[in-house]
Amino acid sequence: MHNKMKWLYPGMGVKRWLALLLFGVVMMATGLTVLWNTPLLSLYEETILSWVEISELNPLLLGSSLIALGALFLALAIRYGIRSVVGAIHPSDVPNLVEHVYKSRNLQKGLRIVTIGGGTGLSTMLRGLKEYTSNITAIVTVADDGGSSGRIRDDLGILPPGDVRNTLVALADTEPLMEELFQYRFNWGEGLKGHSFGNLFIAAMTDITGDFEESIHAFSKVLAVRGKVLPSTLESVRLGAVYEDGTTMLGESSVPQGNKKIREVFLEPRDAEALPEAIQAILEADVVVIGPGSLYTSIIPNLLIPGFVDALEATSALRIYVCNVMTQPGETDGYTASDHVLGLRNHTSAREIVDYVVVNDALISESQSRKYAKEKAHPVRVDHDRLARLGVKVHRGDFLDHQDLVRHDSHRLAGEIMHLATAYSKPKNGERAG
Repeated sequence: MHNKMKWLYPGMGVKRWLALLLFGVVMMATGLTVLWNTPLLSLYEETILSWVEISELNPLLLGSSLIALGALFLALAIRYGIRSVVGAIHPSDVPNLVEHVYKSRNLQKGLRIVTIGGGTGLSTMLRGLKEYTSNITAIVTVADDGGSSGRIRDDLGILPPGDVRNTLVALADTEPLMEELFQYRFNWGEGLKGHSFGNLFIAAMTDITGDFEESIHAFSKVLAVRGKVLPSTLESVRLGAVYEDGTTMLGESSVPQGNKKIREVFLEPRDAEALPEAIQAILEADVVVIGPGSLYTSIIPNLLIPGFVDALEATSALRIYVCNVMTQPGETDGYTASDHVLGLRNHTSAREIVDYVVVNDALISESQSRKYAKEKAHPVRVDHDRLARLGVKVHRGDFLDHQDLVRHDSHRLAGEIMHLATAYSKPKNGERAG
């Protein structure tokens, strides 16, 4: 009770609007009393009726005027009362309060979308998808062992936060300065150089809460994240690769080898337990999007965790694989679009987990081609005939952002995914539909 009375404290900016609200209610009640010429509840109303009779005023005109004036006071009190309260919580949202509420409500009604992957490709796509729905669950790999994430993993014994941080920032509904802060990477300071502020923040929150999952929730609140981000597992896993020459390599950052072709990748331990919330999200989704991202180091590591492929087979959601725009040196050298699909199938026992493959068929510029060729990266060729023989439906188009870097345009890609989702018919009687 004491806390509720604080609304009446000086400086709260509420009392005046509450008084106006009550005054508006009284005026409307008075107007109704005059119109009906009947005292409903109190002596006050009888007094009003006697006064009207003595003054010989027109009851219809007076009653209607009082009701209209009371309604005006009510509207003003509600509008400015809400604005006063919201202004104390989110001052920057007050000028566009109606737009803010409308957008939030519509996003809450959006499709349930699950994305699986990691890296910059996934983050790029999420920036577009969050404009259509806030019911997004991004499942990311935690096999990273390089850079800032690897150092935190080795020094502090927690899961690598890098892909989680990138995904959270991509889904954030916050000021650009906050995004810049959490993506800031120290280039000075002993022990700090090379670390991302966001990675350190997650590491600190993990230490405070004692739980990596809880640290993600805390990060989500700070950045006002639309949707949620989940690690595919809470176990410390390491990614390894077997190459065509029979040699093996352990460690995600060591998997890409320029002079070797990857035959398959694996996780240690192989029986890592999937996060139950991630599996449930797949089963309840309307759309599941795999990729874009590094095939062997960002996407497949999630699918190697027991339970993920079963969930992808069992879900009634539309399952889309977004193929990369460019090959990745040491990982997918010379790969076509169908090679990417086969890479998925070879690691999922050829089980059907994809309904549609989204591929880019727009050409990159000559200057971009030369620039990427120096890094031994080339556009992924769309081999339509081979894709057709694999039995997957292909959606192709211009999904490039046409900037200096060759990558997906977040809004074009998100728009295509939403288009496919809208056209997709729900399965009946246990059958998948297209």
